[in-house]
Amino acid sequence: MRRIIYTLIILVCLTSLGGIFLYTFLPINRAGVTSELVMLGDLNGDQEWDAADKVVLDRIIASPFEADHLTLDKIDVNRNQLIEEEDLRLLAYLYRYSDPYVAEEAASRENLSFPRPRELFKYLPRYEYVQRPLYGLSSATLRETPLSFLYQLTAMAGSSPYEGRLIREIYDEGIRFTSAYTRRKDALNPIERNYAVTKFNLCNRLFEQGEYYELLLQLIGLVEDAETLTTASQSDFIKKILFFRDHLQQLLTSDEFEEFSQGRLGYAHILARMEERLKEDLGIVLGLSNLSSPRDLLKLENYLDRAEWQKYKNMATKEDFEKLILFAQYDRRYLRAVSKTSPRLRDIQLQNHNLPMILLFREALRIKGGDKKAAVGLLDESLRIPLGWVKSIPTELLPSSVALENFLLPGNKEDGSDKSRHWNVFGGITLYKSPEESLVLALKRENKDLDEDHYSVEAMREFIRDTIANINGIYYVASINPELLSK
Repeated sequence: MRRIIYTLIILVCLTSLGGIFLYTFLPINRAGVTSELVMLGDLNGDQEWDAADKVVLDRIIASPFEADHLTLDKIDVNRNQLIEEEDLRLLAYLYRYSDPYVAEEAASRENLSFPRPRELFKYLPRYEYVQRPLYGLSSATLRETPLSFLYQLTAMAGSSPYEGRLIREIYDEGIRFTSAYTRRKDALNPIERNYAVTKFNLCNRLFEQGEYYELLLQLIGLVEDAETLTTASQSDFIKKILFFRDHLQQLLTSDEFEEFSQGRLGYAHILARMEERLKEDLGIVLGLSNLSSPRDLLKLENYLDRAEWQKYKNMATKEDFEKLILFAQYDRRYLRAVSKTSPRLRDIQLQNHNLPMILLFREALRIKGGDKKAAVGLLDESLRIPLGWVKSIPTELLPSSVALENFLLPGNKEDGSDKSRHWNVFGGITLYKSPEESLVLALKRENKDLDEDHYSVEAMREFIRDTIANINGIYYVASINPELLSK
């Protein structure tokens, strides 16, 4: 028995020593990296280059913004993040000869550059965000565009590499908007048509003035309107709520608010102006200085709504967060929109905040399969968790216009994720109650903070700015049509 025990001890020691030796001296893969090998130009996924891919290519070129990002990335054979004539030329050789070595030799005989065969493959890590290449081809939709400057962009290079990049992005957004507008223009109602004409005139004017960055943001906003919004299903309240928002923005920069800031007018005067606008714009009669509590704890429905809200928040998975974070870190359109910040107290009217939130909500909708409540739940969880790596950046190294609480969220330094949560929370409440109830609840909630801060100038300013963020969320969460996104 003792011999057996000794033998077992010796075996355990030898096994341990062997394990230590193997771990120390033999190479071990400790990185759990998973990737897929992508064939550029293989558009139908059959791992061949042939005429079948050419059929898919022709269909995509005719409607490039309906294809997914990965398929478009496969068209960008020269890998310059731009779909252009050279890509089509290279793909023509590839589809004609099927064999990349033969295609390379054929191109060489004609003194044309062609990628080395190995360059037609690339590894794509599963966690990597695929950026959609810009569309740089001439398009038949140019004949139908209401944006007269698009014709001129094809011949413009820009005065610098940065301006040249802006011009290419403007062209891409212009073609994308024209494609969506062409599909919808015959069904637009008079309100939508008048809104579109106003935006067209603004874009044409910005181009003439050389305001390319602002023009790009206006076009991104137009694309979102065309691809996601419809007034056909909007209530009368939703159709009018942006008028109230516009009047609040005007109030913030009015002589009256300046008089209040200087102590020459009382806070009751500002509240009275808001009450007048509520009644005239929306038919809501409220005394803002004596509102009731924002939440009636005696009503069972409030607990049920909260339980359902929490259920959708809990549905957000680790993979959902990763997809949303990758979008916020790398998506070209989102980063353009979120980069428009300004120093503290410059964006008084909250002009820089809405477009990035629309793009975030749209991406959350895509991740959650068009379910608005699930998208709101995902954003609610995301907006309250600042990205840890930002916290590690010394404050003195961050520009003053960047929201310290979360580098990737819209808003200026004083806002952080605050206005983003307002947008999302009160937008989300429209799904559980109604837009009217959401706005009234928001006013009650903001009035509570206003009262606690004794109606100070700063508190009044934030009361109005918070309400503007709430209105934007209410309007877009209620109006974005998931069916349009699926198309």
